[in-house]
Amino acid sequence: MSLQLTGIHHLTAITANAPGNLHFYTKVLGLRLVKKTVNQDDTSAYHLFYADGEATPGTDLTFFDWPVGRERRGTHSIARTSLRVGSPESLAWWKQHLAGEDIVTGEIADIGGYPSFDFEDPEGQRLRLVSDGGKGGSHPWAQSPVPADYQIRGLGPIVISVPDITNTEAVLTRVMNMRKGRDYASPDGEGQVHVFEMGAGGPAAELHVAVQPGQAPARQGAGAVHHVAFRAPDQETLHQWTARLAEFRLPSSGEVERYYFRSLYFREPNGILFEIATDGPGFTADEPLETLGESLALPPFLEPKRASIEAGLKPLK
Repeated sequence: MSLQLTGIHHLTAITANAPGNLHFYTKVLGLRLVKKTVNQDDTSAYHLFYADGEATPGTDLTFFDWPVGRERRGTHSIARTSLRVGSPESLAWWKQHLAGEDIVTGEIADIGGYPSFDFEDPEGQRLRLVSDGGKGGSHPWAQSPVPADYQIRGLGPIVISVPDITNTEAVLTRVMNMRKGRDYASPDGEGQVHVFEMGAGGPAAELHVAVQPGQAPARQGAGAVHHVAFRAPDQETLHQWTARLAEFRLPSSGEVERYYFRSLYFREPNGILFEIATDGPGFTADEPLETLGESLALPPFLEPKRASIEAGLKPLK
């Protein structure tokens, strides 16, 4: 069997307002803050990880906190992040809940094969709630303000925007071993969206590629997505991916030790940053499951700098 990615691992976006971000994703969306740490390449910035109750791989939505202006939307970018819920009834609950928080939402409709609706966070981060029909596991967070039956179950299809799919499709199918699936019209009326599947497929293992040649290139800022990561079960599999990228002469970062997982970064042909990350060891590597996210966690190589790092961070609350 060919080397396979097993789904979406995490997605990392950008906020310029960490306290507001923390409030929205935990108090409004009901996700659990499972790791409060710093960007390992820029320790002046928080790196906040939100996930389900057990910090399961495939449920992490993460943010770098950088003092930047709003993004300029466009192509060559990750354009929308889907979050999975368990049923169409959950979508109806969420529409009412978000309206109560003064969040404008789209109508519930079939988008790319799933009952869904679109909305944005207060900084313009483009999100989509998708019903996965209850497929796969669910690990609710007991302290979430959202009832367990309606809680977000993890990441769904990630939408990227490219002006030309030719070389991107070649990398997705020939290098990353994704399968080309169905197409659908983009809900915003701008181009066709092509669905690529990983592993077992389904909403937790799809990348949706919108072809939008009429758009100008995006510029990252608050409300933008920095990168998307795909799942590799273990370090041995990641070694195989490292060798595979080299075999195709696709430039990469080489393997990077992130402590909670091991990573490999590269850009697809339209410049969008991809990561392949291992499922383990996970966020309980340095904190008990019960108290994840309650204090500033630093990987061992940053621990000697804790005092200066903490001094440079603003309070989150």
